Amino acid sequence: MQRTESQTMSSTPSARVAAPRRSADPDRRFFAYAMNAPLLERQEELALATAWKDHGDEVALHKLTTAYMRLVVAIAAKFRHYGLPFADLVSEGNIGLMQAAARFEPERDVRFSTYASWWIRSATQDYVLRNWSIVRTGTTAAQKSLFFNLRRLRVLIRDVGSGPLSADNRAYVARALRVSEGDVEKMTGRLAAVDRSLNAPFSEDGEGEWQDLLADERPTPEAEVMNSYDSDKRRDWLDQAMGRLSEREQLIIRERRLREDSITLEKLGQRLGISKERVRQVEHQALAKIRKHLTAIIGDPDEAGLIPVE
Repeated sequence: MQRTESQTMSSTPSARVAAPRRSADPDRRFFAYAMNAPLLERQEELALATAWKDHGDEVALHKLTTAYMRLVVAIAAKFRHYGLPFADLVSEGNIGLMQAAARFEPERDVRFSTYASWWIRSATQDYVLRNWSIVRTGTTAAQKSLFFNLRRLRVLIRDVGSGPLSADNRAYVARALRVSEGDVEKMTGRLAAVDRSLNAPFSEDGEGEWQDLLADERPTPEAEVMNSYDSDKRRDWLDQAMGRLSEREQLIIRERRLREDSITLEKLGQRLGISKERVRQVEHQALAKIRKHLTAIIGDPDEAGLIPVE
C-alpha cells in the first residue's frame, strides 16, 4: 500500500527535528506571547472594554489586557538601566495594566492603549523608587521627575558621568525640571552613590567588614554598671534627706520638685488649706534642710544632680 506524501513527510527524521520547541524559560515564553498577541482595532477595543465594565465579562478583560501586554514589556524595558530584575518590572507593569482596565471608561473618546500607558508607567516608576535603593529616594512629584529625568538631561547637555554637575549645568537642570539647584545637587550625589552591604569586606584580603568600622555609641557594660550604682546611691541620699522633713514638707517637695508636672503654689495651697505664700516659705525651708543634710554627706548637692535647689 502506497503512503501519501503527507504521511511520508511527517515520518522523516528531519521533520521531527524541525518541530518547534517550547522555551524552558517561563519569562521568555511570556515575553514572546506578549509581543505576538494581536493588536485590537478601535471598535473591538471599545466593545471589549464595555463588556468588562458593564457586564464583568472576564473573557473580554483577558482579551483586552493580553492585547496590550506588549506595552508593559516595552515600558519596562525603558527602566532596565536602574539595575532591577526585568521580570519584576514587567510584573509591576502588569499591575498597572489591570488598574487601567478597572478604571477605564469606554464612553470617553480615549483609546485604552493610551490610557493604560499612563498606569503602566506610573506603577513601574513607583516600583523603581521603592526598590532602587534601601534609602528613600523621593516622594514629591518634583523629586520623582528629577530622579527619572536627570540622566536624560545630562546626556542632552553632554555632561555624562557620575560626578557633580558644573554650576551652569546644575542651573540648567533646575530650570528645566522646575526644582531648586540644591535638589539637583542632592539627587546627583544620590544617583552616583550605591548601596553597600555592611558585611562586604573593605580590604583586599577580606579580613575586615564595613560594619567593623561603625562606632558603637551605646554605653559600655562598665559605664552601665557605674550609672546604675550612682543612681542607686543618689536615691539613697535623697531618701535620707527627705526623712528629716515633716509630712507637709515632704508633700510639698514631692509635688513641687520631684514630679515632671509640678503643681502650682496656688493649687497646693488650696489642697493644704494655706496661702500660696506660705507654701513657698515651707518649700524654701524644706530645701534648706535637704541642702544642709546632703552637704554634710557628699558636699555640694548641685554637682551630684540630686534635686533642683534654690
